[in-house]
Amino acid sequence: MQSKGIIRILAILVAIACLWQLSFTVVSRHYENKAEKYAQTKAEAAAKLLGTEDQFTLDTLKADFQKKYLDSLSSGDKHIYFSYNYKEIKEKEINLGLDLKGGMEILLQLQFDEMVRNLSHGEKDPAFLEAMAKASERTGKTGNTDFFDAFKEEYAKVPHTKSLYDIFATTENTEGKDGIQNRTDDAVIAWLRAQGESALDNAFGVIEKRIDRFGVTQPSITKVGNNGRISISLPGIKDEDRVKKLLRGTASLEFWPTYSYYAVQDEPGNEEGIGMALRRADQALAEEEGTAHPLLSLLVRDENAMVQKYISAQNPEDRLYIAPSCIGYASATDTSKVRQFIERTIDQFPDGFAPMWEVKPEPAIKDGEYFGLVAINQSSAINGQAPIDGDHVDNARAEVGSSGRLNGQPYVTMQMTSDGARKWAKLTKDNIKKQVAIVLDGLVYSYPTVQDEITGGNSQITGNFTMEEAEDLVTVLKSGKLQAPAEIIQTTVVGPSLGAESIRNGIISFLIAFCLVLIYMIFFYQGAGLVADIALLCNVLFLLGTLASFGASLTLPGIAGLVLTLGMAVDANVIIYERIKEELAAGKGLSKAVADGYSNAYSAILDGQITTFITGVILYAFGSGPVRGFATTLMIGIITSVLTSIFITRIIIDDRVSKGKKISFDNRLTRNFLKNTHIDFLSKKKWTYIFSGILIVIALVSMFGKGFTYGVDFKGGRTYVVRFENPVSAEKVREAVRNEFDGNNVDVTQFGGTSQVKIALQYKENESSEEIDLEISDKLFSALKGFYKEGFTEDNFRNTTSESTNASIGIISSEQVGPSIAAETLRRAIIAVFLSLLAIFAYIAIRFKGAAWGLGGVVSLAHTALIVIGFFSLFTGILPFNLDVDQTFIAAILTIIGYAINDNVVIFDRIREFKSLHPKTPFKDNVNTALNATLTRTINTSVSTFITMFAIALFGGETIRGLAVALCLGVVIGTYASIFIGTPVMYDFTMWRENRRAAKKNASKK
Repeated sequence: MQSKGIIRILAILVAIACLWQLSFTVVSRHYENKAEKYAQTKAEAAAKLLGTEDQFTLDTLKADFQKKYLDSLSSGDKHIYFSYNYKEIKEKEINLGLDLKGGMEILLQLQFDEMVRNLSHGEKDPAFLEAMAKASERTGKTGNTDFFDAFKEEYAKVPHTKSLYDIFATTENTEGKDGIQNRTDDAVIAWLRAQGESALDNAFGVIEKRIDRFGVTQPSITKVGNNGRISISLPGIKDEDRVKKLLRGTASLEFWPTYSYYAVQDEPGNEEGIGMALRRADQALAEEEGTAHPLLSLLVRDENAMVQKYISAQNPEDRLYIAPSCIGYASATDTSKVRQFIERTIDQFPDGFAPMWEVKPEPAIKDGEYFGLVAINQSSAINGQAPIDGDHVDNARAEVGSSGRLNGQPYVTMQMTSDGARKWAKLTKDNIKKQVAIVLDGLVYSYPTVQDEITGGNSQITGNFTMEEAEDLVTVLKSGKLQAPAEIIQTTVVGPSLGAESIRNGIISFLIAFCLVLIYMIFFYQGAGLVADIALLCNVLFLLGTLASFGASLTLPGIAGLVLTLGMAVDANVIIYERIKEELAAGKGLSKAVADGYSNAYSAILDGQITTFITGVILYAFGSGPVRGFATTLMIGIITSVLTSIFITRIIIDDRVSKGKKISFDNRLTRNFLKNTHIDFLSKKKWTYIFSGILIVIALVSMFGKGFTYGVDFKGGRTYVVRFENPVSAEKVREAVRNEFDGNNVDVTQFGGTSQVKIALQYKENESSEEIDLEISDKLFSALKGFYKEGFTEDNFRNTTSESTNASIGIISSEQVGPSIAAETLRRAIIAVFLSLLAIFAYIAIRFKGAAWGLGGVVSLAHTALIVIGFFSLFTGILPFNLDVDQTFIAAILTIIGYAINDNVVIFDRIREFKSLHPKTPFKDNVNTALNATLTRTINTSVSTFITMFAIALFGGETIRGLAVALCLGVVIGTYASIFIGTPVMYDFTMWRENRRAAKKNASKK
């Protein structure tokens, strides 16, 4: 081999670079362990001083001390590893996916329909509203339809009198180079799409700022295509509810004047007061409903039923200005009904009247949650715009009051821009002795009474905040507002306890699989096997170092991909060693045999690895989350495997040979393994076709008859993995959950042990809000609380991401997928499988210069995939582990396709070689000879790959057991298919074409 010195130096440099990159992970773990020990000691001492043994208090203290310790190592000048502080080290360590670390993954969908409605300034044209509704329905169902194209198509279908230009052509929308360029529909749609792209870029920046300020370690925020989706990964997050609130907020900050409840003579349209208008509305409703006081019975605002703190005002005149813009207070359960009643009687109220609820319940009302309804005055709004909005806020910060009514109370101070300060001065001057409401996302945070004109642009937001709520509000204000509302359409939550188990199971399965491969190679190839093992160790080092340097996340499926690459790396060594053994058997010297063996093996290795790499690319393009992690590991592993198998082993073997040392490629037990076989494989093709046909028929009958157990990825809904203290019956859990959810679609299966179940729900799957999340967790706890000991609370049950000891039972992971994303995932999965088969067919047909070769490979792969898919259908609900069809399952099918074609390529490569060497030998004999010649390699590769995946299936944990089982089955069926299906189909098609050509030739002679 030429340039061995350069290759050796490069290998050493790459190894050093990988070790350096991985050293950050080792250092960060070292200091985290130190922090944990320090925090444990300090927390126990503090708990002793407090005189408490409460575990929750101890855990809280420990977390606080641990955070302070690590924060102290993160300052800019605190160098703990060369010139790096802890924060910088943490950024460079190898990332762990959610399934290994715990945390949240969220998929946000920008609501382009709401953005378009806002740009139309509330257009009420029936044709416009109908087109919007149909476009929203189309994009909601498929998830992949472009909203703007759909809207254009739907508007063209409905009879309309207005052009799109007439609807959107305001001064604001048409002026400047970024405005609507001409009056055509195409120009308007192009402008709307540009606004959508701007909204997506804006949302990405806003969310990135919010997450950065939230303090999450190694967050990942990426755009998913151009259809308004943003994927957010937050490893190690501790408070999922807080994150959801932070992401859902559009940050539409507005400052509005208000109408007074009482009569104010100098306020146009309010001479009688909102109170009188409210009574008129109540009378109108009473006549409609046939019930006395339908509205006032829901709103607490009568003078004799005022909230205590308002009654306490001794001076009636003062009371006018304490809360004169508050219509009244309604129970949380009545708010929607109050809003409906007011909308039905809106003509009874002054122009521009807009009722808005307060963000928090009134603390003075003790007998439930009552929210204040504030009378917003929008009569002077231009195009529905508030006098001052969030664009006028320059800075904000959370503070704690030190005196007066805010003493000890967190609040938010804001500094406005120069334009904002001017407008704020005018707004306050015009509303002295009246109230101005501060509104965020349609909810009133405070509505203070203006005493004097406020100049300078400084103002406050108060609202009975906790410090955490005040800080979150500051985060939203400082990061800006979303131009389009965002909806959470998919969430995945994994608790730390499950993450810790995944790490343990993943490492155990990897080590066992790795050791089995090392032992097998030494057993079969003796000294050369040891060289292959050294190459495997280098491969793992290069692979992990590359993952760390790219910032890729290592997931549990990624570990399975890593193990699979080991099996494929072994395949390259097996091909090389078997070719060297053939050259030695032909009487060549060791040096010549090694050189020719490597040279002759290159084409088979590269063809096989390229076809697998193609499937990895398709997996990455069409997958998401763990599937992408699997694909990333697989693709990087293929590259490192080829490099280490070819170059590292060659350098070591050449060095020994050049020094006159011997190296063995077999031993007494394996020397003649499957040598000199003369099996007539093609003569068995009729029986193998029948056997495979029967298996495929059984698979198809099961697929179309029994069907599958679909994961939430493909059907939408919510899944929860719930752990109990003691073993439970899945049937009893299923009955309890179905009763609570009124017989809705509920599926309960045992998941990783007798005390753990997976619960799949299709209940309000189209809805995603904090209220729905709480409702479902409430109902789930109500159904399952009987399975826990007395005293186990709902907080313990749903505290998924807590690191307290109670988090080891209850909900330990959850996932929500909307129907649109489920439909799109299924569509993408089908496309991915189809494209994989098409790409492999094209590559083999081009590489081997014939469609027969491509057809043989694709038929073999389709045969393998169908049988594996049929196995999942036939045995779901029978075998004692999860056989759901989900994204991970699709990853398994695509990997099987990529792996199985490897075997076909190696066989085809040898057939092509024999055909070239012996052109006069009958094609059938060349095919059979090639099959016999590659039999040792086929069996060795299959066995080594099978035992690695079998170790994953046994020890890798429930999360990837289905993936590992599918891969084990795929290895067995794929090996059988490459010999008994793919090669015979290639042979039959080749002979059919040759016979046709011969027949045509004979016919032309006659």
